Amino acid sequence: MRKKLICQAIILAGILAACGTNNKSAKVDESKVSVESSVASSDGREATDMKVVKKNVTSSKEDVTTQESTTAPTSAAAQTATEAKKESEKQEVSQSAEESSKKSEEATKAKEAGEIGLDPNWEYASFSKIHSGSAVLYKPSENGNGITIAVNAGHGTKGGSSQKTLCHPDGSAKVTSGTTKAGATTAVAVSEGMTFEDGTPESTVTYEMAKVLKAELLSRGYNVLMIRDGSDVQLDNIARTVIANNNAAAHIALHWDSTTSNKGAFYMGVPEVDSYRSMEPVASNWKKHEALGKSLINGLSSNGTKIFSKGRMEMDLTQTSYSTIPSIDIELGDKKSDHGKDTLKNLSKGIADGIDSYFGR
Repeated sequence: MRKKLICQAIILAGILAACGTNNKSAKVDESKVSVESSVASSDGREATDMKVVKKNVTSSKEDVTTQESTTAPTSAAAQTATEAKKESEKQEVSQSAEESSKKSEEATKAKEAGEIGLDPNWEYASFSKIHSGSAVLYKPSENGNGITIAVNAGHGTKGGSSQKTLCHPDGSAKVTSGTTKAGATTAVAVSEGMTFEDGTPESTVTYEMAKVLKAELLSRGYNVLMIRDGSDVQLDNIARTVIANNNAAAHIALHWDSTTSNKGAFYMGVPEVDSYRSMEPVASNWKKHEALGKSLINGLSSNGTKIFSKGRMEMDLTQTSYSTIPSIDIELGDKKSDHGKDTLKNLSKGIADGIDSYFGR
């Protein structure tokens, strides 16, 4: 009997040792190992049955690893899904904003409709001396109103001052003094313009102004005929005027005066001289010129632009003398005036408001 008990103990020790060998890092929970013994004496002899039951013997390390291997992937997957959803929503918002911005840009984007040169068959075209260049017509990509405005950036014709053209188509003399004195019958084809106090040529500023005005007018649905669409165009004042006459509903020439008092804006009005106002094409159009000039000054004034005197100065201009459509030379200040981007933008809105008013829009 004693030998049997010893043998059973040896067997139990062997089993426990085997469990330890199979999992070195496992800690055997002894409370989960039970030794069941029963002694039977049905045949008068002591009989001992022994059962060793192993219950859930696991490694604490394995438990942690198993939990991490099941929980961590699930948590990571959920986090990835959440981040993906957020990223998707962010992309949708960004895409929506981009599409909105694109639509807005397309609404004001110009489509270049082509270049327009001087047709020698047009009325008064034969009076031009410099006409190898071309104007450029732009149209809004959508919501156009069908009205074309000729935007004439003053000056900017190399060699323009070396040629002279007739002041009036009938050969009569100028009635007021300006770049050319009263009494003269010819004037420089295109003057060079003045230089601002900061050293910037007037022709540079008028071109910058023309570009800003073009964008503003396109955004409002107007077609824009850029008489000078670069730093230089080989078109004299007569050629510029005749091209505008035959391709636009109104002609606006952009200038700054040569004084140094920051005097403000004004338009060049038609001289109140009977002989001049009775000369064609002035006689048939001077009232239209005046109405357009007043509308521009009102638009500028409403946008906070300083206005010189009553906003008008009489001047006998080549432009006015050959115009068959509403036509104005608008002086937006002088040598001392600011011509930064914000100022040009504000001026463009004032001019555009004046054009809207003139055309009843």
